[in-house]
Amino acid sequence: MKQPLPLFSIGLFLASAGIALGIDSKSTPRPVPLTRPEMKEYLEDMKVRKPRIPLPELTAEDKEKLGERGSGYEARLRYHYLPAGEARAGGGATPGTARAGGGGGGFGGGRDNDPDMTLSYKFKVELFWIVSRTNNCQYCLGHQESKLLAAGMVEDEIAALDSDWSAFPQAEQAAFAFARKFTFEPHQLCDADIDQLRKDYTDLQILEMILSMAGNNSINRWKEGAGIPQSQNGGGFGRRPEVGQTATSQPASTPQVPESYLTPTADRFQTRVTRVAPLAIDQKSGEPTRRTVFQRPALESREEVKRTLLAAHQRTPRLPLVDETKAREVLPDNWPQGSLPQWVRLLANFPSSAKARISSIRSAEERGDLSRLLKAQVSWIIARQDRAWYAAGRAQQRLRELGQSDDQIYQLDGDWKEFTATERSLFTVAQRLAATPVILTDDDVDDAVKLAGPRDVVQLISYITNCASFDRITEATGLALEN
Repeated sequence: MKQPLPLFSIGLFLASAGIALGIDSKSTPRPVPLTRPEMKEYLEDMKVRKPRIPLPELTAEDKEKLGERGSGYEARLRYHYLPAGEARAGGGATPGTARAGGGGGGFGGGRDNDPDMTLSYKFKVELFWIVSRTNNCQYCLGHQESKLLAAGMVEDEIAALDSDWSAFPQAEQAAFAFARKFTFEPHQLCDADIDQLRKDYTDLQILEMILSMAGNNSINRWKEGAGIPQSQNGGGFGRRPEVGQTATSQPASTPQVPESYLTPTADRFQTRVTRVAPLAIDQKSGEPTRRTVFQRPALESREEVKRTLLAAHQRTPRLPLVDETKAREVLPDNWPQGSLPQWVRLLANFPSSAKARISSIRSAEERGDLSRLLKAQVSWIIARQDRAWYAAGRAQQRLRELGQSDDQIYQLDGDWKEFTATERSLFTVAQRLAATPVILTDDDVDDAVKLAGPRDVVQLISYITNCASFDRITEATGLALEN
């Protein structure tokens, strides 16, 4: 059984020659494409990716219920293994809608019907692209490229997103930098990051970014965790325009043929190396490699965690919270009485979508086949890795309510030898998928499916997406732990 990731700087070495998915080992993550042409090859190769989760044969009743969706892997995955509400929504939902489970994390990344949200659709899709490139999620990159083209961007502008931010306004460059840090180094977020954004954006716009990008990170983990193959048509967002055309300038009669990502790249972007994807540098040559990189410091001692959680009770949130009376107006009808947690008052800043977002987080903890104990354990493991102290405090409280002693809780920070083989396999999936999506390998998922079964693994992947989202929201905004 695989051991937990040592939580310090990690570079997983991968072959730097061929880049087709077909040569990747099941025991190693996908390499990082360095240049624009390489990335396009990866996007195209994702169309023949082998899904990770086995599916049962469809019965006649299944076929009648699913209809045309019966031919799609992701729709069947949700249908067979997720609770009914999650099977109808989630990771494949239109970005920007607040839906529960299935990889959406209750948050989205594009259009949103909330009138208090003012950032443009195109800008939020650019942020989604940055998040996906940072996470090396080729599935989502392909979809965002199609949407950016449909929004009027041209090939060279998308290429510049990866390697030449000088082509964009300074305010957008600051947001791109925040998106990358928010995604890859959530443990490093601090007051200065929010203060930097305040030079160009209002507090509500910053919160809108945070919610959107939390959803992006969530969807990346759903697609990568389950191994969703790329859509042959680029996700239904329209075929790529010919050179010199934008998507909106094509004649209406242009035939809708399957999209190919292998389009021409301008000479100036042919060899330019990404500035978005995290890279490991070869110590001898000084050149970037295609190693998948994950960087987090070693976990703190038990005493240091206690001190940090105590300090988290005293901190002041970085973004405004809605007062409790007003926040209660957007709560689900069955919300319990008592003081409202800060995460609820934070989300209430967008009242038109708050109820769905709040219900999504609550549903993730309460619904499904996974035990409450396993969910709380996974929440602790992921929050500790992310240094998400608000989430860690909540996970600790849940574990104590379930009868876990502090000694049992802190065993989750160790080598897991006290746990069963099945528990260790599920913890491995949680830790690696939450860390950075492509650190999780096919073998990791295979081990968990063999020991726990596909239903538990799919529901775990869905739950991990919510944890990754919640950690980033609550820590970026610096919420204070409630007593």
